[in-house]
Amino acid sequence: MAMTPDDVLKLIKDKEVKFVDLRFTDTRGKEQHVTVPVKHFTKDKFELGHAFDGSSIAGWKGIQSSDMLLMPDAVSARMDPFTDEPVLNITCDVYEPMDGKPYDRDPRSIAKRAEAYLKSTGLGEVAYFGPEPEFFIFDGVTWNVDMSGCFVKIKSEEAPWSSGIDYESGNMGHRAPVKGGYFPVPPTDTLHDIRNAMALAMEQQGVDVEVHHHEVGAMGQNEIGTRFAPLVQRADWMQIYKYTVWNVAQSYGKTATFMPKPIVGDNGSGMHVHQSVWKGGKNLFAGNGYAGLSDFAVYYIGGIIKHANALNAITNPGTNSYKRLVPGFEAPINLAYSARNRSAACRIPYVSSPNGRRVEVRFPDPTTNSYLAFAAMLLAGLDGVQNKIHPGDPIDKNMYDLPPEEAAKVPHVCASLEQALDCLRDDHAFLTKGGVFSDDFLESYMTLKEEELTRFRMTTHPVEFDMYYSS
Repeated sequence: MAMTPDDVLKLIKDKEVKFVDLRFTDTRGKEQHVTVPVKHFTKDKFELGHAFDGSSIAGWKGIQSSDMLLMPDAVSARMDPFTDEPVLNITCDVYEPMDGKPYDRDPRSIAKRAEAYLKSTGLGEVAYFGPEPEFFIFDGVTWNVDMSGCFVKIKSEEAPWSSGIDYESGNMGHRAPVKGGYFPVPPTDTLHDIRNAMALAMEQQGVDVEVHHHEVGAMGQNEIGTRFAPLVQRADWMQIYKYTVWNVAQSYGKTATFMPKPIVGDNGSGMHVHQSVWKGGKNLFAGNGYAGLSDFAVYYIGGIIKHANALNAITNPGTNSYKRLVPGFEAPINLAYSARNRSAACRIPYVSSPNGRRVEVRFPDPTTNSYLAFAAMLLAGLDGVQNKIHPGDPIDKNMYDLPPEEAAKVPHVCASLEQALDCLRDDHAFLTKGGVFSDDFLESYMTLKEEELTRFRMTTHPVEFDMYYSS
């Protein structure tokens, strides 16, 4: 059963909680928090909220109207497994104190509006999402960027480049080759125990873990598979997932990153997102068409493909995202759908039951803000259903071996953040349906991203010395 405020207060007493940590997510997807001693956390917090300064959050309020409220969601309460003292973490919605309404730029409130919009259309009652984020665990990472130059150096005992290092404890020599990290047993997989600890910590916080394994990237790439859930709950779980990965890695003296392309020449980290829409207890994606899909599902895919370039600005939100989405390197860049082809942007996984029928959107990466990404993909899919946007025929061939004249007909995801932002600016009406995303929020989001883009454009890169120094 879902937790109520009274249940939370009882949990605080039973677990002898010393502090309550109020958590919320900013526009970029980074979780923020403020901590309240338990003696000052009463039932009133659920009704009146906790005041904070919104002007200090990038992309939010100006200093002239900075007061905002955190409204704790009792359902999200869970014990923090990483603190010295007993701490209860609670996810919050952000409210405007003047009118008592959810803040227009709060990502979690946007996700809630997306769920409400789905119900208001009559098309469905619940949208299920199941992301598969990949991440790297390194022994250490250093970098510097200033006027004198820049560098980055990654330390990984698992990495093929570490075979010649004389470690104090000895060099054991068991290493996967480049792109050879998929599924080897220990001692080649040195991160098995860390993933076990991550999985157990996620379970303690209410996230249902189904599987974990080493990924293709030889120098510490991993994946922990977790169960699907309704949109907002699944986005909440993604924040718990990231928090857990970062903190368990740190407890082992290592560092974890969800950066899409930290390594040159090996696989990047994606976040394939499984999704389906249900109504009356029935999966609307199940049917008698291609790969067991319904017309509803095919049109949903049509909406994803039509709006994919605009979606990229949200689902692939950084300049680094597009170092993963490069033609010819097994990246899901082709805007097509297929039952088996992993180079297609939309894949239909094999399932044994129609209840499991779903579409897997493969181009997002784990640096995205999951509240925004799930909401945006749902709206794109629903637009496809409402307007009966057909994605064309599926492509089951290897798209990297297509003849040039056929390959030229298959559209691609964006090649840069700049292109993605241009596409979002030109194609965002589907996001504002039902007031889910506002024009004001989208403009503030694009402004934040353009600041990142400008910084990237203006910073000299070491590879430019390699290419141009002697020109």
